[in-house]
Amino acid sequence: MTDTAKAVAEAFVTARREKRALDSYPGQAPTDLGGGYAIQDFALAFDGREVAGWKVGKINPPLDGQLGANRLAGPIFTDSVVTVAAGESPEMPVFADGFAAGEAEFLLHVAAGWDGTVPQDDAATRAVLDAVHIGIEVASSPYPRINADGPPVTVSDYGNNYGMVIGPVLEGWETIDFNAITVRLDIDDETAGEATTATMLDGPLGAVRFLLGNLVARGIDCSGGTWVSTGAVTGVHEVVPGQQVLATFEGQGTVACSIVAAQPA
Repeated sequence: MTDTAKAVAEAFVTARREKRALDSYPGQAPTDLGGGYAIQDFALAFDGREVAGWKVGKINPPLDGQLGANRLAGPIFTDSVVTVAAGESPEMPVFADGFAAGEAEFLLHVAAGWDGTVPQDDAATRAVLDAVHIGIEVASSPYPRINADGPPVTVSDYGNNYGMVIGPVLEGWETIDFNAITVRLDIDDETAGEATTATMLDGPLGAVRFLLGNLVARGIDCSGGTWVSTGAVTGVHEVVPGQQVLATFEGQGTVACSIVAAQPA
């Protein structure tokens, strides 16, 4: 299985480097989350780029019960992160012939110096943070069925992440009730989804707890600080090159980006 996992990992990383789609899964697909993370870990080692943070996604019933987890994680690389000022709309690349989506998310930053202890409640989780921003996760994979084939497959290709747009700071994040903020995502001026974090298991803070536990279990050090893109508030909304994405966080501002096709260097 080790050789098989390495081969899949190298195939995904190579396709990402060459900005090309994969018509089929590049090898034996994992059937459990452990197999997916094994491929992801091999890919991280083969890839070699700096990781700025991690995306967290929800695993829906009944798969959560079958797989033994209700969330999944994948790396977000530093060279795919864009920080924007108000009114800016950066171009964010996706795999035009693969899978692509835009997601409105709360971005929580774990402060440098985290000692490896996984917090057990919201107060302890807030205590390990030093910033919260509003933002957009750009989800994209060379493999078109990255989500359709199930969470182990999603995990195996970086959790289907391809970028993150960091928008304005969330004012009052130290005490704010995330559930009180209505979030809307528009694609080309049409509303694709609207919701609050009340639909997201135990919310953004719970996503941080999950992520930290996941990293500890995998032996991954993030004591230098890390971003956590905590999950799609309004859902996973598929996009294509040429479209405009706008995330509105009620009372907190907006974040925007334009979707473009990834091009070989």
